[in-house]
Amino acid sequence: MPPPAEPKIYHIVHVDRLSSIIRDEALLPDSVLQRDSRPGTKIGMNTIKQRRLTESLSCHPGLNVGDCVPFYFCARSVMLYLIHRANHPDLDYRGGQEPIVHLEADLHETVKWAEPLGHRWAFTLSNAGSSYFEDRCDLEQLKEIDWGAVHARDWQHRKEGKQAEFLVERYFSWTLIQRVGVLSLRTQRKARDAIRASGHQPATELIPRWYY
Repeated sequence: MPPPAEPKIYHIVHVDRLSSIIRDEALLPDSVLQRDSRPGTKIGMNTIKQRRLTESLSCHPGLNVGDCVPFYFCARSVMLYLIHRANHPDLDYRGGQEPIVHLEADLHETVKWAEPLGHRWAFTLSNAGSSYFEDRCDLEQLKEIDWGAVHARDWQHRKEGKQAEFLVERYFSWTLIQRVGVLSLRTQRKARDAIRASGHQPATELIPRWYY
């Protein structure tokens, strides 16, 4: 399957993290958040986050995965499934998927924003938190991603390809977020309340198909 003409990228956070993201006017990488934490519920796996702080990108020597803001190429990610199941031993968060919001951005717009600022970017063909992954930094190589796995709803036998990531160094501007997807009216209200304080106000939409 060829890459989409206009690929989108997705970052998931607990809705109570939106206020700090908006105050920073940016999403920040784990290397920054571990040094200078922000309020809100953490939903990731700490063991994997720690590994990402030392895993380097082959196409950008000296740049670690944890120095980058991570995105998936799809909503309804494997990580969201683990959050939904709430039974993984390395996952401290047990609040389920209902309070989780998807932040959607455009890949090509992101690259156009990042490059003049000197923010390096890359993408991986599988989970960048694993012990082994391949990374690329040429958009012509997007065809190497397993797009069938990325968009699959039944991904149990295509898990690695489903977890391909897009990574942006240093920070990711809040103004690049085009849409916020939520599961419930309650989370939509909370998200809209937080976004009301921002000059940039992406649409907040109920999108159940992005969830399990």
